Amino acid sequence: MSIKWEGVMPAVTTKFTSNDELDLKTFQLNINAQLDAGVHGIVLGGTLGEASTLTDDEKRTLTTTTVDIVKGKVPVLINIAEQTTKGAILAAQKAEEDGAKGLMMLPPMRYKSGDRETVEYFKAVANSTSLPIMVYNNPVDYKVEVTLDMFEDLLQCKNIEAVKESTRDISNVTRIKNRFGERLKIMTGVDTVALESLLMGANGWIAGLVCAFPAETVAIYQLQKAGRIKEAIDIYRWFLPLLELDINPKLVQNIKLAEVYTKIGTENVRAPRLPLHGEERKHVIKIIEDSLKTRPILPEYKNL
Repeated sequence: MSIKWEGVMPAVTTKFTSNDELDLKTFQLNINAQLDAGVHGIVLGGTLGEASTLTDDEKRTLTTTTVDIVKGKVPVLINIAEQTTKGAILAAQKAEEDGAKGLMMLPPMRYKSGDRETVEYFKAVANSTSLPIMVYNNPVDYKVEVTLDMFEDLLQCKNIEAVKESTRDISNVTRIKNRFGERLKIMTGVDTVALESLLMGANGWIAGLVCAFPAETVAIYQLQKAGRIKEAIDIYRWFLPLLELDINPKLVQNIKLAEVYTKIGTENVRAPRLPLHGEERKHVIKIIEDSLKTRPILPEYKNL
């Protein structure tokens, strides 16, 4: 079972009611907006999805609900962010049972694993499932780097197929291509270097601000892929102040606030997170409102 690792795959936010329960009605509204814009996959339960706050039952509900909404149009992936190898294997098995078509996997949570431990963790999960796996390599936020030498070992597992490249070093795209060719697909994972990474050869984009601005995000991807680079750059330059909301400790609150302004989400977050307030809130609102005033008219991008 394989996934076409390309295009835009939103790392969607998890929607909550004011009573701190899953808000599946608003969640479906957002997923449908993503599908209408032409995204190429859906990623559940990532950093933006407030993974660390979700129960196992909630993760399973999100997976089965999303599978039902997308009806096979695009693959549904769920993130694995567990503290133990045993827990990660169990999560992978549940994802497969619930209809997910792939996994995004972080290194072990809380414990800062060494290189050998990290490799064995990923391999143990890979060997326990038939689902294709994208390794989430984000040493900036999660303090464990999966190096190229580690990938050399990991790629012995045929279902480890892709990397969510979030080191923020664009030259890593070239290093990966030089070393592994097309054996390891690259999904850029940092909004503020996304277009640069795509132009250097990344296959796709696991995106954040797409949650609020799906059409603009997909348009950038499709335009650059079609060689219409100037048009892609023009949209990307407009987008950058918004994209910078993704590289911030309050990225969840920032992006959920943007979803409110584009009418495809709510601000509800799960404690200990709280909605933005005070000067911080005013600053983010100004960025959103200023961007909406100059929101570009998009060219027809879906059939490029």
